[in-house]
Amino acid sequence: MEHNSPNFIRNIIKEDLETGKHDHIITRFPPEPNGYLHIGHAKSIILNFGVADEFNGKTNLRFDDTNPLKEDVEYVNSIKEDVKWLGYEWDGLFFASDYFDEMYNRAVLLINKGLAYVDDLSGDEIREYRGTLTEPGKDSPYRNRSVEENLDLFERMRDGEFENGAKVLRAKIDMSSPNINLRDPVLYRILHAEHHNTGDKWCIYPMYAFAHPLEDAIEGVTHSLCTLEFEDQRPLYNWIVENCEMESKPQQYEFGRLNLTNTVMSKRKLKQLVDEGFVDGWDDPRMPTVSGLRRRGYTPEAIRAFCHEIGVSKAYGAVDSQVLEHFVREDLKLKVPRTMGVIRPLKVVITNYPEGQVEMLDAEINPENEEMGKRQIPFSREIYIEQDDFMENPPKKYFRLFPGNEVRLKHAYFIKCEDVIKDENGNVTEIHCTYDPETKSGTGFTGRKVKGTIHWVEASNAVPAEFRLYQPLILDEESEEEQEEKTFLERVNPNSLEILRGFVEPNMKDTAPQDKFQFFRHGYFNVDPKYTSANQLVFNSIVELKSSFKL
Repeated sequence: MEHNSPNFIRNIIKEDLETGKHDHIITRFPPEPNGYLHIGHAKSIILNFGVADEFNGKTNLRFDDTNPLKEDVEYVNSIKEDVKWLGYEWDGLFFASDYFDEMYNRAVLLINKGLAYVDDLSGDEIREYRGTLTEPGKDSPYRNRSVEENLDLFERMRDGEFENGAKVLRAKIDMSSPNINLRDPVLYRILHAEHHNTGDKWCIYPMYAFAHPLEDAIEGVTHSLCTLEFEDQRPLYNWIVENCEMESKPQQYEFGRLNLTNTVMSKRKLKQLVDEGFVDGWDDPRMPTVSGLRRRGYTPEAIRAFCHEIGVSKAYGAVDSQVLEHFVREDLKLKVPRTMGVIRPLKVVITNYPEGQVEMLDAEINPENEEMGKRQIPFSREIYIEQDDFMENPPKKYFRLFPGNEVRLKHAYFIKCEDVIKDENGNVTEIHCTYDPETKSGTGFTGRKVKGTIHWVEASNAVPAEFRLYQPLILDEESEEEQEEKTFLERVNPNSLEILRGFVEPNMKDTAPQDKFQFFRHGYFNVDPKYTSANQLVFNSIVELKSSFKL
């Protein structure tokens, strides 16, 4: 497995091992199963599994399933698939719900120590009492209940005696702390809901901020790696580990989360795009989800290389999505076959080519990788070319096909446009050309040169195909102010998907879902696993051939 260049987290781990603070490393990747993973999660997966691999440690996959209203086994399964697809195997597979009994006992311990109490304030009242960044909070009127009363109420909460929202269990820390997270945070809430793992055993559920440090401690995690938005919660994390008297003392370290231009990384927003029909499910190729990137044709190798390139730091900031595209392009260029596909077809009849004759032409499968060998392409009197490769009245420096002009057909012959056929509305429906049999590719013909080379597909054996071309899903405005003035739904690009129907070479008819190709002049494409069938080939555009972006 590839490793990142040095970063502050690696340096911390290396020092901890060298000084004997730890004799082994355990990390974890702890997603909540309330949606599909996205490229930001991929960065966290690659970091957690990568450092553990590098230092001969272990990584657990743990599902933080403390909110049954939003979680589903569908998400659990998709997360497992994504982690494996990215190239990693977890050492332990755990659920927060595995530890609900232990968490309950630790909450009882806090109550017995006078460090937790049952509060009857509503959610709105708790927020009101909490204060602001500049004003201290004020104590709940229920803060000084006796240990005995709190134990009784908490047990009755667990037994289902109270309705949702009637009571919560709060830590008793400091309502005037400058860190709002320490102003008596909620540890448990009442939630009468079926849980995907524990069924109806529980009607109280721990809050993430309480559950997470306990999970890390129970599993013996040494380095709890999370994104910067959890930095302010680190004092609470440490308070819980210490006051719940956990034997293992994990430490939390924060790094900058990954943000990409022209997309959104919020699971809530991504779910909204799915639920409101802006996209074709979580695996829509325009989505930044791992399943969407996979369906589009991105490779795990490219995603890992991208994450290693951007590195790990304490900084915020958006990475240009073209950086990711660069690594996809670099990964594919030596791996995938080259072929020809016509996505906006125009019929060409070569009038002096023998009727009924089909000849086979040789072409390299990938000129940059000779080991891939050669393929054969049929050629005959009728072919398809791109509509863009013909103009009846071209501008200057247009070197493709127009009346009287000659071009090279890739891997084939020179053809010259002789006649243009139109329908009653004046639209070009067919063009007639002649070919020069002396100009066959590979014969060393040097009689004359042409400035344009165009691609084509032989008509009688052509395989119909659908091509899906993608543009960024979210339009980034000129400035942050402009972005803030619009909701993210107002920034959804209405032209992010274009569906075209054309043709590919006959040797493509047996391709399988997720097969990848470079179409001459069009870029890289992936066989769509969702809509491709025995009767229909569907290609997703992965990336264009070139980018103006420079690393």
